[in-house]
Amino acid sequence: MDLRIFTEPQQGATYDDLLAVARATEDLGYDAFFRSDHYQAMGDGDPLPGPTDAWLTLAGLALQTSRIRLGTLVTSATFRHPGPLAISVAQVDQMSDGRVELGLGAGWFADEHSAYGIPFPGLGERFDRLEDTLEIVTGLWRTPIGETFDYTGKHLSVADSPALPKPTQSPRPPIIIGGHGPRRTPALAARFADEFNVPFAPTTTVSTMYDRVRDACQTIGRDSDDLVYSASLVLCCGESDAEVANRAAAIGREPDELRENGAAGSVDEVVAKISAYREIGVTRVYLQVLDVKDLDHLALVADKVAPQLR
Repeated sequence: MDLRIFTEPQQGATYDDLLAVARATEDLGYDAFFRSDHYQAMGDGDPLPGPTDAWLTLAGLALQTSRIRLGTLVTSATFRHPGPLAISVAQVDQMSDGRVELGLGAGWFADEHSAYGIPFPGLGERFDRLEDTLEIVTGLWRTPIGETFDYTGKHLSVADSPALPKPTQSPRPPIIIGGHGPRRTPALAARFADEFNVPFAPTTTVSTMYDRVRDACQTIGRDSDDLVYSASLVLCCGESDAEVANRAAAIGREPDELRENGAAGSVDEVVAKISAYREIGVTRVYLQVLDVKDLDHLALVADKVAPQLR
């Protein structure tokens, strides 16, 4: 079982905070450091210090880490034109010596779009734009050096592109698609994804979504075992009830609710929860760490939880 650390910096984190978490992630033996791609905090908490840009963050971390994988859960296709996105990801992949993964989604948080002047079309158009973005990004990366790339989509097109630069990873960085959509999400995953992720859902929902992706793969003649199947769970682990309660309070949640909906409670409870996801085919878990100052939390899970899941 791969264990990855997943942060939500829009809720309150500086680059230095994220660097500390990323370095702890690397030193403690986790597989990867991921972050969300959002420009505004959710909820009524303290908005300071304000957002950090996902790909600027990962560029910095590419130079300040050496082993861990780096990526987004997930970059919103509404935030960036596909050509510049392909350039940015390829450059960060070069900077990290081939450690980047691109999680890509349609976008959903309307408030951050209006707050920063980003167009937010209806759901159908957002999925159309996501499909165009996937076609363009992957097309640019796979085009042989010396050739050009053209694509005409429903909303986004490119013409006579030199399709440069190329990422370090060949044929390209892994692409992660995820969510709960019953139709278009599985279809896009079957066509484009190297990994399918279901965030913050019970095992029954995760299993249903995996079945939909496998069915979509069968429809287009793809081997569904080519994909990595992952899940995301909020983390709140402690060596005593008091420690669990303190960590829950620090992120504004209740211990019982977190036990129900996340990887929470004692070491044994967290191991049991993750093991239940492994039984339905999950091979990678993103542990959402909401208190980025609590590096002891990461150390506890690395020391007491991870060895029981190997």
